[in-house]
Amino acid sequence: MKHLVYLICGIVVTVIFFILSCTDGFNIYEMMFFNQGYNDKMYSLDMYPVIAAITIAVAWGGAAIYYYAINSVKFDRWYHWLAVMGAVAVLAPVICYIYNDTVFASNGLMYVGESIKFEMQTVLFAALLYIVASFSMRWWSSNCRHTPLPQ
Repeated sequence: MKHLVYLICGIVVTVIFFILSCTDGFNIYEMMFFNQGYNDKMYSLDMYPVIAAITIAVAWGGAAIYYYAINSVKFDRWYHWLAVMGAVAVLAPVICYIYNDTVFASNGLMYVGESIKFEMQTVLFAALLYIVASFSMRWWSSNCRHTPLPQ
């Protein structure tokens, strides 16, 4: 029962992150990086929900791959978990940058510097969501359930 509570809490935190990334008045992305023209275009092109969804999918997908696909006794140390978190923290902003650049280029806009600065916060969000996902789903792993912290 306790493990199900962790999963539900992780899902709730993730849903709150998604909602806070899509709102107009209090947008978590705009709280961390704001450039008037850049953020106005991001909002008018409805890019925030897609960026948040990509970040969530990569973070939860990385945790699922670590705990259920890899799930090896030889790969159950904290530094292996940290390596996967590093991969997630690099992969999510790269995918988001590609999406961001593609949408802006198709609309005849160039915000290269702003996009790179914006994606720096995606590194932080991806790492935090990976931690949330890890503590939400690690309990059902047969070999890696004690990573990164023992129970």
